[in-house]
Amino acid sequence: MQLIRGLHNLRPEHRGNAVTIGNFDGVHRGHQAMLALLRSEAQQRGVPSCVMTFEPHPRDFFAAQHNQPDLAPARIATLRDKFNELSACGVDQCVVLPFNQRFASQQPQDFIDQVLVKGLGVKYVLVGDDFRFGAKRAGDYAMLDAAGATQGFDVARMNSYEVKNLRVSSSAVREAMGRGAMQEVAQLLGRPYAISGHVVHGRKLGRELNCRTLNLRFSHWKPAASGIFVVQVHGLAEQPLAGVANLGIRPSLDPSDVNGGRVLLETHCLDWPASLGAEGGYGKIIRVELLHKLHDELKYDGLDALMQGIHKDCDDARAWLAARI
Repeated sequence: MQLIRGLHNLRPEHRGNAVTIGNFDGVHRGHQAMLALLRSEAQQRGVPSCVMTFEPHPRDFFAAQHNQPDLAPARIATLRDKFNELSACGVDQCVVLPFNQRFASQQPQDFIDQVLVKGLGVKYVLVGDDFRFGAKRAGDYAMLDAAGATQGFDVARMNSYEVKNLRVSSSAVREAMGRGAMQEVAQLLGRPYAISGHVVHGRKLGRELNCRTLNLRFSHWKPAASGIFVVQVHGLAEQPLAGVANLGIRPSLDPSDVNGGRVLLETHCLDWPASLGAEGGYGKIIRVELLHKLHDELKYDGLDALMQGIHKDCDDARAWLAARI
């Protein structure tokens, strides 16, 4: 998949495509069904399939603009993971547009003229049944369909996708993640929820506690899930490694640590491969699947209490994993 940041980076071969538009946070089963239809329509027309998405999330932008952080949605996936999942769905191109004041104030017809027609040269546009666009969300499917008829591109919309009578949406995924219902999350996503990235250095406190951790940064300040999880780590050995992980801000530690108070996923492998050595994880790209939530983050009174809590979490993780066999 080709990643294109901004319309100014589009080359002639990128234009004349079949496009769908959205935030695609989580790339859940509803997104996957839409992308499968998009690919089919693109193949029939002999054009590339293209996803147009935005960064920051529009609701992040408006939350910052109004100084109301609670309006920002919790983020399901990092950009890395969103792009990886879009690529896994077979999308040819992903165009990322900056969502800023200029874009937010663009009139719907200007979006059609400047972005879809002039920028992308679209041949086909696929949207969801609740799609709105342009300043104050004034544009809708009927307007887009009418524009397509006069400006030379096909328009279609796809109805909601349901699993067990539940409409699959990013909001539904966020709600399930907030409850720690990771099995339900996996049903909505069509796969276990996972976070991937480069292993970064931390305070190395895990060495003092005899509990080495692999640290991944979660780039958004508001992850949809948080707490202590039973996990599976891919990318360090031939087989995935079982572990226990903390996703959050680590309330028992100094917020001025080396990671600057950022949200981290800190993963302890229950059985560390000797072949990796003490420093073997740093710089590697790993994927950590969050399988089961044990509990919310806790603030421990001192390192001894923290160590006892970690050991209990490891015991509980082993017990949960053993029950699955």
